[in-house]
Amino acid sequence: MHLVVIGGGAAGFFGAVTASALNPSLKVTILERGAGFLQKVKVSGGGRCNVTHACFDPRELIRFYPRGSREMAGPFTRFGPEETVKWFEQQGINLKTESDGRMFPVTDQSQTIIDCLWQAAKKNGVVITTSCRVERLSRLAGGQWEIITNTQPPLVADKVLVTTGSSETIWKLLEQLGHHIITPVPSLFTFNTKDTRLRDLAGVSVPAATLEVPALKLQAQGPLLITHWGLSGPAVLRLSAWGARALHDINYDFVLKINWAGSGRPEKVLEDLTQIKMTQAKKQVVSHAQFGLPQRLWHNLCTAAAIPAEMRWADAGKKMMADLAGQLCAGQFAIKGKSTFKEEFVTAGGVDLKEVNFKTFESKILPGLYFAGEVLDIDAITGGFNFQAAWTGGWIAGNSI
Repeated sequence: MHLVVIGGGAAGFFGAVTASALNPSLKVTILERGAGFLQKVKVSGGGRCNVTHACFDPRELIRFYPRGSREMAGPFTRFGPEETVKWFEQQGINLKTESDGRMFPVTDQSQTIIDCLWQAAKKNGVVITTSCRVERLSRLAGGQWEIITNTQPPLVADKVLVTTGSSETIWKLLEQLGHHIITPVPSLFTFNTKDTRLRDLAGVSVPAATLEVPALKLQAQGPLLITHWGLSGPAVLRLSAWGARALHDINYDFVLKINWAGSGRPEKVLEDLTQIKMTQAKKQVVSHAQFGLPQRLWHNLCTAAAIPAEMRWADAGKKMMADLAGQLCAGQFAIKGKSTFKEEFVTAGGVDLKEVNFKTFESKILPGLYFAGEVLDIDAITGGFNFQAAWTGGWIAGNSI
């Protein structure tokens, strides 16, 4: 029997290795259109590879998936983060957990994971062909599959596992075969803004901010990073993931409300400012940052509230105090466009989940055709969750095959 895996990424390698290890007589071929394989693994986590997340309860784990949470609830009970950690340990690769739950190889090198998967593939006789683009996929009369590429003679496969991620070409081929493709839109991205309050603040971060898009009733909390082009960090990426389609529909042109002081309400922040005014009456307002905010950000927010640089707390009037409270916890920023989050491009969209059997990851429409990874309409926030979906899908598909 011959299995052809289309796509040499995390899900593809995991599916190929799993199937070949369980059935040594199975011929397995990976076709990768790029010159290299496991490229997303290479760049993930700043080159360290965020393998998975230390969320070992499937019921909690699915909460990090804007799309696919219901469908992945069962698969995660069979192969979740705990099983992923054990699998890599069995290959001699130990993972470590960071304070935010992300898990990396102890070497802090993505090459460790790449080498591990490559060696597992070679050990099990998997054939890996790079710079090989699939141009046609068709079902033969006997139930087998014919695969036409740009470099190889026609391949005939008994089973096909598609793990091509966000490939428009493959999605079109799958549409021609009868699958419905949910229109892909970006899922993880940063926000562009030229607001003067953020001028010269690139690199400044706040550990716990609350973001809101009032027009869409979207909200997210977490660390927030100011960049040269606007805003990034976990809070922005969470908002972008959960609001992927809605933000796409309004062309990424919206008003973002930021609470730099965390989740405190304006009235509470104003009370805190009044208390600060009493206890630090002789100090200059602008020169002494409050609420744990970086001094440069505090300076700009005070300027936006029209507080003079030399003003002491004792001299700050009610209007100034109210304006400062507004800047701190209800500042509105015009967002005009988005930017890709590093090289970790993730999309919302792909093969319609209603057309997939999640006990096997096999197509309900075309027997012998399997899917894993981001070719499906499954995506998550950052933190190792997208890789976990790839490992899970690859493992279950590999077992099924």
